[in-house]
Amino acid sequence: MAADMSPSPRRGTTGLRQFLDLEQQRDWIEGKTDLRDAGERPESLEQRFKYAARLQKLLRRPQAQEVLEILALYGQSCIPMPRTTERHYWSVSCLPSTSDKPLVRVNSSWMELFTLYADGEGIRSRFILHLSDFTTDHSLTQEHLDEVLLERCVTTPEDVGHFFPRGADIFGVTVRGSASIREFLASSHALRAIRRFNLSHMNRGRNAYQASHCYSVADYMLEA
Repeated sequence: MAADMSPSPRRGTTGLRQFLDLEQQRDWIEGKTDLRDAGERPESLEQRFKYAARLQKLLRRPQAQEVLEILALYGQSCIPMPRTTERHYWSVSCLPSTSDKPLVRVNSSWMELFTLYADGEGIRSRFILHLSDFTTDHSLTQEHLDEVLLERCVTTPEDVGHFFPRGADIFGVTVRGSASIREFLASSHALRAIRRFNLSHMNRGRNAYQASHCYSVADYMLEA
């Protein structure tokens, strides 16, 4: 049963706590509820036109179809109320001009959440998550990383890698190939971890990357 969204933001709260109480957030992380989303998307036409050409450039890449299909899966499964929260609490950039040359990147607050890159004719991905979701004892100890669990989240163990960014309880996962990326998004453990990390940053307040949001790419994520 879908959870009702508050008709107006709750006073004195920040982030998604304006719309969802902690129980609703926990239920969504565990896949126990579907969140009711807005029917229409408020948008800036100026912002849409600003990055429209980047989508056309992306569409000329051999990886375009895979990228847009996986982004749609990510938008449907990993972002709470994606229409309601679009741009203000999360954003997607298309061919951003950063040194690592991503195809697309999803951000929230001040944090990267998910990135897709070209890998030859295929793709590879990077997820930023909580380390405690992948340690044997749910601690922040890097040496306790459960690599067997991580490998079970993809189709082929060789497709997954990891790294440790700066910061407490931060963990980076790299997944290579469309099949393993889809498997990672479908894994119940990985999906809970993605949702928990995303919510923790969306609850911090407004998205710092609103100016780079590409509505044309978000159309595919939201099936507009």
